[in-house]
Amino acid sequence: MAEVATSATSDQLLVVIDPVARRTDGESVRIAKDVLSAGAATKVCLPDDSEEFARALRRRGSRRPVVIGDDGALIRAVSLLHRHRELADCALSMVPVGDALTLARSLGVPTGAVAAARTVLDGAERRLDLLVDDSDGVVLGALSIPPHRRREPPPTAPGTPERPWLRTCRFVRDLVAGRPARVTAVPGPGPSRLRVEVDGVTLVDLDQPVEGVSVAPGVSGTAEVEVRPVSVGAEAAPLTTAGRTVTVSGAHFRYRADAMVSGPVRTRTWVVREGAWALTLPSR
Repeated sequence: MAEVATSATSDQLLVVIDPVARRTDGESVRIAKDVLSAGAATKVCLPDDSEEFARALRRRGSRRPVVIGDDGALIRAVSLLHRHRELADCALSMVPVGDALTLARSLGVPTGAVAAARTVLDGAERRLDLLVDDSDGVVLGALSIPPHRRREPPPTAPGTPERPWLRTCRFVRDLVAGRPARVTAVPGPGPSRLRVEVDGVTLVDLDQPVEGVSVAPGVSGTAEVEVRPVSVGAEAAPLTTAGRTVTVSGAHFRYRADAMVSGPVRTRTWVVREGAWALTLPSR
């Protein structure tokens, strides 16, 4: 992941407080707001929904935007700026507040309200890589493709397929009659058959079932790709490589990017954009 540090320049802040943060931890929000207001000229926005959040961010003018919220709020801000092609010229700052803060921690943002607010005021802007997919979606951290879920087997008895309410009635009937209840097993995840290409070179093809695929930030301008083949007998070693473009195709699959699940899709390509966005982090 590329990092180029520069001093945070604007001392005028647009503080956008996500509604989830206000509901989750109002005290941390208040502390962060007080620290920021004491150190810079601030304009505080309290959007009630995603549309108001987007409107506030787009009307920032020359003010430096500060998002107070969880990982979802940061992803929303980056996605919005990317969609309007304003990301390259707009450094973001964040005060993490909420329950979902895994991404913020992985990026190096302090998770305490006071420490994070002081980082906004005294930290440095660092250019970071971004994964952009062919539907114009963005990934700030890592993504993974888990095993697909097997379909339920067809009913063994002839006639109309069994519906959930029929299974419930039969379960209650068996309990009343004192008979052991019959439990239908829920199918677990199974291997996927995917073609994974990195910079045009096939890492694994459809004839090799895999247990999962992961893509994580690598050295400047590249992503590290790991494919875990299904083991037959002895445990199969993961296949790893690095590149700028990753294409996954095959049967319909879902993928988890920054802890958000998307899909199903039949193919998706991600391209590394080196230094595509800036985040204020502690000075080194």
